[in-house]
Amino acid sequence: MLWFVPLLPLLAALVIHGVGKRWPSDDRGRAVLTLAGVAITVATLLLVSIAVTADWGGTYRWSSRIVLSLGMTSTSAVFAIVVPLIAAPIIVYSAYHEASTISGRETVRPPVGLVALLTAFVGAMELLVLAEDFVTLLIAWELVGACSWALIAHEWQKAGNLRDAAWAFLVTRFGDLGLYIAAAAAFAGTGSFAFADLAQLDGWRLDVFVAGVVLAAAAKSAQVPFSPWLFAAMSGPTPVSALLHAATMVAAGIYLVVRLHAELSAVAWFAPVAITLGLTTALAGGLVACLQGHAKKLLAASTSAQYGLMWLAAGAGFPGVALVHFVTHAFTKAALFLAAGIAERHVDSYSLTAMRLGRLLPGVAAAAMVASLALAGVVPLSAAWSKEKIVAAAGHQVSWLAVIAAVAGGLSALYGTRFQLLAFGRGRHDRMSEAASRPGHSRAEAVAFYLLAAGTLALSLLWWPGVGNSLADLLAVHFPKTRPWELIVSLLLVALGVGLGILAVRREVSSQQSETRTAMADWFGLPALSARGANAVMMFSHGLARFDDRAVDAGIRGSARFGAWLARLGERRGEGAFDGATIQLAKGVDWAGQVVRRAHTGQMHHYYTGIAAGLAAILIILSIGALL
Repeated sequence: MLWFVPLLPLLAALVIHGVGKRWPSDDRGRAVLTLAGVAITVATLLLVSIAVTADWGGTYRWSSRIVLSLGMTSTSAVFAIVVPLIAAPIIVYSAYHEASTISGRETVRPPVGLVALLTAFVGAMELLVLAEDFVTLLIAWELVGACSWALIAHEWQKAGNLRDAAWAFLVTRFGDLGLYIAAAAAFAGTGSFAFADLAQLDGWRLDVFVAGVVLAAAAKSAQVPFSPWLFAAMSGPTPVSALLHAATMVAAGIYLVVRLHAELSAVAWFAPVAITLGLTTALAGGLVACLQGHAKKLLAASTSAQYGLMWLAAGAGFPGVALVHFVTHAFTKAALFLAAGIAERHVDSYSLTAMRLGRLLPGVAAAAMVASLALAGVVPLSAAWSKEKIVAAAGHQVSWLAVIAAVAGGLSALYGTRFQLLAFGRGRHDRMSEAASRPGHSRAEAVAFYLLAAGTLALSLLWWPGVGNSLADLLAVHFPKTRPWELIVSLLLVALGVGLGILAVRREVSSQQSETRTAMADWFGLPALSARGANAVMMFSHGLARFDDRAVDAGIRGSARFGAWLARLGERRGEGAFDGATIQLAKGVDWAGQVVRRAHTGQMHHYYTGIAAGLAAILIILSIGALL
């Protein structure tokens, strides 16, 4: 029965894509598209809820050694519920925010293709988080990657979008090799691809397995040095950034770490690697976000940083904390991406210095402030609770690690404040009148955004006494206890980050950005290095293609021409030669037959004479042999 959860949105996406083109090209068509997309995601959510309570499962025997299986654990249940919860309002937003284009001209046609792809992605993500073996996981992993590439390149008419989609796809595909290596190591060590048999792994195969998983998860979660691919992914539409690159696809990496934490932590080097990787990304991503002037790229850098904090929690031995931070971050960051899209519609740019729309959009600004303060870690909002638990988890390893984690939290406060004040601060009246003259956002877009902001507020109940302990019991995880000094240091750094954010905005409005700051805001030059590597790979691929055309195909064409020449030769001369040889052979056989027939006279004395002659010949031969 569990197969219905991923299959419903996957099959429904095909129906939406096929039937949706016949829907009216007006607001009625958008309404129908919205209703279809939301109905599918809500139905998926209901199926997941039933599956959790009814303990559904699913298996499909591919062969005697390969069995595709789905199952429900506490970790997969959380992810399976969050994906459609986030997707439903984003699909509503997509149907009204994004316009289909024909030959570069904007039309009122509903974005059927975009909504169909988002729906298919929901199904692929559900398959990924419910997989109980590596073959099923790899199938889902490939589907998620393919959907991501198609969604980033959705507006393929725009210059550079196809290049950015290919770059993001190439970087994540490199990391995906680690998952294949891990699957091969698991099968070599256990004779099975099932997660349940991973406990049998040991020795060097276990090390190879863990290394492969870390590579795949780090690349998918945009951890250093793979972080810059998330900037390239920002070429996709805003709803794509909100769903894939804030709450779901990027989450696939940390999901893998949390889901397989017991096996990964069996290797001594995993914890220090995960902690180092997470802290490095949290600090580097925080600095990039603090300097970034592009709204979506600021949020993308903060996504890498927040997932770095999740890696830190998992490496410190508290995967449950990473799981909760994923949930709080998903609602917060998805809301902020939608807010950035609404702001962009009014100023026709993602440049933060061109926005400051607080006077024009007071309702959006207020809701965005809720999400921004949550991202900043301001108590008592949702993400602040999970962030403080991450600091406490780091402190359980060593005290100075908690201080560094709190510094990363302070950076979150700085870039969260900076985003809010630049995007939705009070702007000049002349700029507001210019922004007001542009086509604004629809009521449906605002409702979708408000729903995600409301989710952020609802999750703030985590601060209510006893809720955290009840959640830990429900998820069968353990949350660390926060020591007073850790909370004090963390809150002081959050306050410092907010203050520095306000100061940075005041200076930023009145000054120009230097080249050094621009380079630092672009991941310290990593994209340039990555682009060179990607270009080298593309050049090598093109070289192989030319070699195939000029050498391999040339050889095949030469063989074909030689065969054609032989055929023509055979047609002109070969047929006569073969027929003549056959005729002459038949004549020789006939002549030999006639000669042999003459010896059969029927006279007995002729036969006796022949026998005697034969015996005489044999005797002569034997005598000569004896003499020699």
